[in-house]
Amino acid sequence: MAVRNALLKYLRVDVNPALAIRTTGGGLSQLIKRCYSEEARGTFLDKSEVADRVIGVVKKFQKVEPSKVTPNAHFQNDLGLDSLDAVEIVMALEEEFGFEIPDDEADKINSIKMAVDFIASHPQAK
Repeated sequence: MAVRNALLKYLRVDVNPALAIRTTGGGLSQLIKRCYSEEARGTFLDKSEVADRVIGVVKKFQKVEPSKVTPNAHFQNDLGLDSLDAVEIVMALEEEFGFEIPDDEADKINSIKMAVDFIASHPQAK
C-alpha cells in the first residue's frame, strides 16, 4: 500500500478541465502531451553523475578502504560492511541526493550498482 501511494504521488498530474473538454485545436493531444512532458515525469539525473557521487559517498565512509570501492562493489562481500553499515551508507546517500529512500527499498540496496540504479531512476533525486 505504501509503495502504491508513493507511486501515485509521483504520477498525479493536474488536469485543466477546460482543456480536456475542448474538442477543437487538439485538446486531447495537448492533454496527453502535458501528461507525458518532462515536467510531469520529473527530471532524472545522469547515471554516470549518480555513480560518481555514490562512489564518492562510499569512499568517505569511515569503515571503507577507498581503494576497494568500484562501481560493482558489494557492501558486505567486497567492502566488508555489516547491515548496520549499509544502513548508514543509505542514510548518507539520502543526504547527498536530497530525498528519503523508503525502508523497503533501502533494505534491497546492498551494492553500489543497486544504489546507482535506484537513485538514477528516482525523480526526486537532486
